Amino acid sequence: MIKTLITIALWALGGWLLGAWLGATTGWAIFALGLLLMVLVSGLQLSRVARWVHDIDEPPPLSVGPWDEVLAPIYRKLKQNRLDLQERSRNFHRALLAAEALPDGALTLAPDKSLLWCNQTAAGHLGLNLDQDRGHSILNVLRAPEFARYANQDTWDRPLILHLGRGHQARTLMLHLAPYGTGQFLMVTRDITQIERLENIRKDFVANVSHEMRTPLTVLSGFVETLLDMPAGALSEEQQRHYLELMAQQAHNMQALVADLLTLSSLESTPNSEGASVHLAALIRTALDQARALSGGQHRFITHLDDGLGILGKDTELASAISNLLTNAVRYTPPGGAITITWEQQPDGNAIYSVQDTGIGIDSDDIPRLTERFFRVNRGRSRETGGTGLGLAIAKHVALRHDARLDISSTLGEGSTFSIVFPATRTRRTDITEPDSSSRAA
Repeated sequence: MIKTLITIALWALGGWLLGAWLGATTGWAIFALGLLLMVLVSGLQLSRVARWVHDIDEPPPLSVGPWDEVLAPIYRKLKQNRLDLQERSRNFHRALLAAEALPDGALTLAPDKSLLWCNQTAAGHLGLNLDQDRGHSILNVLRAPEFARYANQDTWDRPLILHLGRGHQARTLMLHLAPYGTGQFLMVTRDITQIERLENIRKDFVANVSHEMRTPLTVLSGFVETLLDMPAGALSEEQQRHYLELMAQQAHNMQALVADLLTLSSLESTPNSEGASVHLAALIRTALDQARALSGGQHRFITHLDDGLGILGKDTELASAISNLLTNAVRYTPPGGAITITWEQQPDGNAIYSVQDTGIGIDSDDIPRLTERFFRVNRGRSRETGGTGLGLAIAKHVALRHDARLDISSTLGEGSTFSIVFPATRTRRTDITEPDSSSRAA
């Protein structure tokens, strides 16, 4: 403003001086011309300012007269605002990325409990599609009466445990609502399916151990009380021996149960087995001797063993798995049946140990549960043959510790095949050869 006044004053002074020399008319003409030039320059500057307003992200034009002092602070303020906005946008983006990375689901709800936003975890938990479900009430999206009652409460002191789906698709979610912001709500979801499954396994394990121990203890205590209550000489030597044999059998069952429990505990509490190269065919033959003794000549054993194929692992663990699969085949194959044992390398480089029997077979509904602790298809038969119900659980753990898998196939009434498939990275070729390594039957 001061510059403009000074410029007008200079034009007036120039006009007055020229007017005094050339006449008043000339002086006024010069002054008018100066004012006209100032108006034209000011108009040109204003047009440049107007063009800048339409592209305000660029620096303001230079040399626009009195507008320089006006535009400079405006531009600095706009630039600072843009920087602040960019920083807030980056912070918001980082917050969204952090929310997406959360292991728990997160949803924001409007005051009417319509969906505003959710991360991918929550979308997976509840089957949401943010593009389609945004703006819809969460009560219409998640249709469960217990959730509706929970969401319509005034306060939420504790989370809701919600069971969704059935069968293999069943899931258990823990949901927790909390108010935040201005009348809005935050809902956190957590998938506790595995936690609940493990808790049920723990409860079943405790109950099963108690049940398995109760039977032999009851028998033992019953015989002990009977013997204590009977007067001396009331029982013949043959009767006493019979009672003692029954007591010894129950004590042996408890010892086997404790031994298997300790084996399972050891397998679960130690890292995966690396070990050294193990001659598996030799372990299989040792287990075969035990299986033949258990069979008592009632079964036919057929072997296909590759003596030059070894496995990198721990021999004691592998021997336990091998023996458990063979023992199960003997127990569940009727007299006269055949049991085929195979140890060979497959075309893809993997190695497979399989035990195939012609036994009673397993119902397809029971196969997924076979490796559960204490699960028995035929509980009475297993007890008669001395099984603890832990053999397949041990075999599965041994397989996992050797980066292998336990495959089970069976047809009810025709027989079963149990196989441990070792990866090619675990196989080793050995120079050990034994006689009769080709197929043989006994």
